[in-house]
Amino acid sequence: MVEPFVQLAPAKINLALHVTRRREDGYHDLESLVVFADLADELEAVPADTDTLAIIGPFAAGLNNGETNLVLRAVAAFRARWPEAVDHGLAMRLTKNLPVAAGIGGGSADAAAALRLMASLSREPIPVADLADMAARLGADVPACLVSTPLIARGVGEVLAPLPQFPALHIVLVNPLVPLATADVFRRLRAHDNYPLPELPSPLTRPAQLGLWLAETRNDLQPPAVKLVPIIGDIVAQLAQTQGCILARMSGSGATCFGLFGSTGQAHQAAQVMRAAHPDHWVAAAPLLLP
Repeated sequence: MVEPFVQLAPAKINLALHVTRRREDGYHDLESLVVFADLADELEAVPADTDTLAIIGPFAAGLNNGETNLVLRAVAAFRARWPEAVDHGLAMRLTKNLPVAAGIGGGSADAAAALRLMASLSREPIPVADLADMAARLGADVPACLVSTPLIARGVGEVLAPLPQFPALHIVLVNPLVPLATADVFRRLRAHDNYPLPELPSPLTRPAQLGLWLAETRNDLQPPAVKLVPIIGDIVAQLAQTQGCILARMSGSGATCFGLFGSTGQAHQAAQVMRAAHPDHWVAAAPLLLP
């Protein structure tokens, strides 16, 4: 039996997200502190005659495996750019563990995993800069998901500054399983020219440092998202009341909310509290991935 090639697609969390400018092309410039959790979709592949994709897992029903799927788009883009690099097809299987349209980069993370998979199988070295350019063409969040390490993202999300240090923290994610379209959230955004993120402390090694910094930041997309899905506000408020919570906020354009904790015990206890309060929501706890 052939051992499959495997790439993980970790959940992306925007701890802070400031919308700083509406561009002439209609997109927005952002500044965001992005981290990744040890919670992931999983992409497996074995050699085959042609490229195929099967989707399984708890959130498989939210996706199709046609040509518009980001995994297949990423593989097709890679083959178009480097046609001789991988000389066989791939039978791929995506285990969809993360909610869809949830503000935690699920589709973007899957596309990034596909690019990393193709690069790892390539018979020729693939320049990192070229792979990052390809990622940016697939979606604004794909370049950050390609590296899956704590970073500051600017521009539309493609200008990345990885952080050399980051405190060990744990996160609780709660999603009410209400899809929230990013475009709908941006349409309700009132101010498009908010001030940028404050300067990060250096070195950034202690949870208390990060907590103080985060208190001076926002997610500018949270207020319009709460208007569209009011329970987001309730979830954030409940997370903030759990023991040891450093910060509670919404991630990205929602509807996933997070609580940040200094220990695994506090995070798992908070997750239990949230599951008891919202048995029909998706709740997960995990450590953050460190540099």
